Amino acid sequence: MMATQTETGLDKRTIDIIKSTVPVLQERGTEITKRFYEMMLGENPELKNIFNQTNQRKGDQPKALANTVYAAAAHIDQLEEILPVVEQIGHKHRSLNIKPHHYPIVGKYLLLAMKDVLQDAATEEIMEAWEKAYGIIADVFIDVERKMYEEVEAAPGGWVDYRDFKVVKKVKESDVITSFYLEPADGKPFPAHKPGQYITVKAEMEGEPYTHQRQYTLSCAPGEKYYRISVKREDGENGNPKGVVSSYLHEQIEEGDILPISAPGGDFFLDQADDRPLILISGGVGLTPTMSMLETVIKNQPEREVHFIHAAKSGAVHAMKERVKEITNDYDQVKAYTVYSEPKKEDEGAYDKRGYIDEEWLKSVIPTADAAVYFCGPLGFMEAMQQHLKNLNVSPEDIHFEVFGPATAISA
Repeated sequence: MMATQTETGLDKRTIDIIKSTVPVLQERGTEITKRFYEMMLGENPELKNIFNQTNQRKGDQPKALANTVYAAAAHIDQLEEILPVVEQIGHKHRSLNIKPHHYPIVGKYLLLAMKDVLQDAATEEIMEAWEKAYGIIADVFIDVERKMYEEVEAAPGGWVDYRDFKVVKKVKESDVITSFYLEPADGKPFPAHKPGQYITVKAEMEGEPYTHQRQYTLSCAPGEKYYRISVKREDGENGNPKGVVSSYLHEQIEEGDILPISAPGGDFFLDQADDRPLILISGGVGLTPTMSMLETVIKNQPEREVHFIHAAKSGAVHAMKERVKEITNDYDQVKAYTVYSEPKKEDEGAYDKRGYIDEEWLKSVIPTADAAVYFCGPLGFMEAMQQHLKNLNVSPEDIHFEVFGPATAISA
């Protein structure tokens, strides 16, 4: 009897086998993907030029990949259900210049890692089913990313791969955040970004065997004569490793230096067709996309009500506070609120709340639940914000957030 084919091109038996592996992927997915990276990078060290080694050490990348593999397996007969996730990852892949020829390499080592971790449980039948399924899943990613490459190349001044930009200005914004103003080294036009999008910086450091790629949100409004990134120096606190690239940018890159960057990308950006009240909430360096959105709104939507809420440890690490004060003084449409968790004596009078953003306080400063809300910050911060907004009856469709680093889900 001929097997029934689905829209994915997989027969029902293959789909059933893939779905039967969902529980084990949920339980041991991170173990598999951690082994996958060990095997792939061990045998293909040149790929360390692409993959963020800090995220490898922290375990963020294996966890994110495990979540993606699990979601793909669970929806193998309805891959359109995970298209939003595919597109989010696709933006990051396009920015990092992941190409179709990388996918067979990933597939080879993902299957080898499954076999290595699951041992006898990874039967020949299961491995054959996963080989077929991976081909289908890879084609979905490749197709989505192909369209992204075409779109960015077709944009006025657009480009694919990396383009040299010169650092024309370097500004210290706080004790830990510094801004870099970038203009094309060739003097030619470059595309305007959407407020909230990021670029990838390729750092080629002396003494480092591999290049390092990091994605940084553009903190300026579109249409300026420059791109601006505002980078937090990661000093390796709370058990996290020191930021290799952020330290390099802060300590070694000076005005006049060249940085290769990719064209702007990302699916977290301001909807300028919406004229309802805009709520921008940020924690720490999470203010980079919200600053871009704020600068955009005052230029393009002068009647739109904006509530800009920023949380930081203290004034010493609070970046761009003078610019926000300037905007609130000049634009009646904008109200700004500052929350310091550990204010210093010299911060007296410079903040609206001591401690953290809680639900009761947030309710007191948000004028309505019928608003567009964008937020960004550390993972725990965002989980708290999502729960607060949910409790305040803000519609899920109106809640937008960005996770710095590998794509992951926030729970609330």
